[in-house]
Amino acid sequence: MHNTKKPAWIRFFICVGVLVILLPISFLTKIFDINDIGSIKFDLAVLLRLIMMIAGVIAVETVVTILLGFLHPQNHRARSVISIVSSLLKYVAGIVILCWGLTIIGVNVSTIVASVGIITLVVGFSAESLISDVVTGAFMLFENQYNVGDIVEIGGFRGTVSSIGIRTTSITDVGGNVKIVNNSDMRNILNRSDKTSKSVCDFCIPYATDIVSLEEKIPAMLDRIFEAHTDMMKSAPKYLGVQTLSDSSVILRFTVEVEEKDIYSGARVLNHDLFVGFRELGVEVPFPQIDVHNK
Repeated sequence: MHNTKKPAWIRFFICVGVLVILLPISFLTKIFDINDIGSIKFDLAVLLRLIMMIAGVIAVETVVTILLGFLHPQNHRARSVISIVSSLLKYVAGIVILCWGLTIIGVNVSTIVASVGIITLVVGFSAESLISDVVTGAFMLFENQYNVGDIVEIGGFRGTVSSIGIRTTSITDVGGNVKIVNNSDMRNILNRSDKTSKSVCDFCIPYATDIVSLEEKIPAMLDRIFEAHTDMMKSAPKYLGVQTLSDSSVILRFTVEVEEKDIYSGARVLNHDLFVGFRELGVEVPFPQIDVHNK
């Protein structure tokens, strides 16, 4: 929302400028004459009324959007509500402009709705998917399935929910790529923000290493790693033991508890510190080797 504040302010001042210019003209020329309403017509007076109405509605919608943009709650639930309200404002403004505009030119909106019918409008505009997106978005909000700021995975795409709208949800991955998904398609979601996650590191050591002696020194090394990264790690890394006996090395497995947003950076930090720590203990990372035997 922060990046849209400047364009929003520009749009607001343009609308206010239009109102400031046209309002005096409307009163001087007696544009707001109630007797004119009742029959469909379109002239300069109607045009000015339409322009002022549109500018006024957009100005109000812009002010509310800007005020919501200044709110930065830490609670994910509150951020979701703000995101949905901001999205809803645009639809409400569009509906108000449409209905009010028809009334200004003399169209009886209630008669149109009564004669055509809501169901006919929905079918005529093929809006079944739109209704499904809106209804699904409302249920997701009430059921608290996910919120703005949550890390989710859907269809193999993993990222942070950046905004929730009336029709769509935007998900941004670590590379800045944004995936926009219709709310009705938000199925089988894996919400990774509900609990603490674990970063995993598999570290190789040579077969010649005295593993019994090494395992006695590992706890102290892991405590030092935790003390250096208390801002990221929830607790000291854990040594789980020998994971695999590979061709040229023994693979040891380590894990550390972190927040979901730090699951990859936590693994990188753990890899780095284990590499440095094992070198200080005199253990070098092995490389692939081939033994050739001649008879």
